[in-house]
Amino acid sequence: MSSEQGWITTPVTADLLRGHLDVERTAHGLLPHRLPARARRQIPDDRLAVAEAQPSGVRLAFRTRATVIELDALPTKRVYQGFPAPPDGVYDLLVDGRLTAQATVAGGNVRTVTDLVGQTAELTEGPAGTARFTSLPAGDKDIEIWLPHTEVTELIALRTDAPVEPARGSGRRVWLHHGSSISHGSNAVHPSAIWPALAAARGGVELVNLGFGGSALLDPFTARAMRESPADLISLKIGINVVNGDTMRLRAFTPAVHGFLDTIREGRPTTPLLVVSPILCPVQEDTPGPLAPDFDGGTLRFRATGDPAERAAGRLTLTIIRDVLAAVVEERAADDPNLHHLDGRALYGEADHAEFPLPDAIHPGPEGHRRIAENFARLAFAGDGPFVARTG
Repeated sequence: MSSEQGWITTPVTADLLRGHLDVERTAHGLLPHRLPARARRQIPDDRLAVAEAQPSGVRLAFRTRATVIELDALPTKRVYQGFPAPPDGVYDLLVDGRLTAQATVAGGNVRTVTDLVGQTAELTEGPAGTARFTSLPAGDKDIEIWLPHTEVTELIALRTDAPVEPARGSGRRVWLHHGSSISHGSNAVHPSAIWPALAAARGGVELVNLGFGGSALLDPFTARAMRESPADLISLKIGINVVNGDTMRLRAFTPAVHGFLDTIREGRPTTPLLVVSPILCPVQEDTPGPLAPDFDGGTLRFRATGDPAERAAGRLTLTIIRDVLAAVVEERAADDPNLHHLDGRALYGEADHAEFPLPDAIHPGPEGHRRIAENFARLAFAGDGPFVARTG
């Protein structure tokens, strides 16, 4: 830690981070990862390699009297060739749990996706920048800075006008969640507004978010990472990527679900574990994948390209996936009373879709994220839900 002209500069170290499973030292700073190094060595494609390095749910957490905070970072931003660049990613600053300020970092690297289906991309290097927060409340306070959920972010240094110290233990339970791009936060406009973050706030728990865009595919290395990660609560929101990627048939899917659950239970045999089936998604309810991008009118949407007649041959749809997951959990719960099932349509179903349609036919918009979070908190963290804190 150094001081110059009233500024105190603090290197960003792992003890200032929450919501990550690993960190990597780069030429620029500290890069949070949401999968450990062992798992990353087994990643088969760039899509997951990029997704796990995007810090969805990762935040800096510290205590300070500072009223001005600056965070130097090098973002890597993703753009799609032929489309306008998206807005810069948002950094959310929370004071004592309340969203108080937001900032962005201009510049940075740009990863241009040249083939949406194959996810091939070209990288153009750019400069680091600074997220600046001013006029913060005086006095001691707990600060969280939630990092942009869709920008790979290398953290360089933290500057403040008062000393900082790592956040004290909150005493809250740790919720480890795995899911698809919906859990990753697609179409959410800022990082503390993705549905798992909103649900965690309502449930009073610490989130570790393993939502990976396009990559909730029952990968064994993800199950091993979850098995080896400390957690008081675990949830799996699985199925939609299997369908929209057309990556499995029914014969392979059912044992893959069992295997994923077996692996987690090897390390977490009694942890409350909630299996959540897909939310309503009309284009995939009864039509198999794969999905294809549809650029009609210049707006990106998705459509399913499979043949519903092939369901009899084992091709998967969301309707089939939901039936399988319900049956698997029912069978296993006879010997595993801490295993639970939740139909994803209870989080976002017909009525929710009528009120808040999916903007691109696949991902909920900001209102959809809020609705999913509200319903998850009500069904999992309240009443007789599986994540209600038990005493005695």
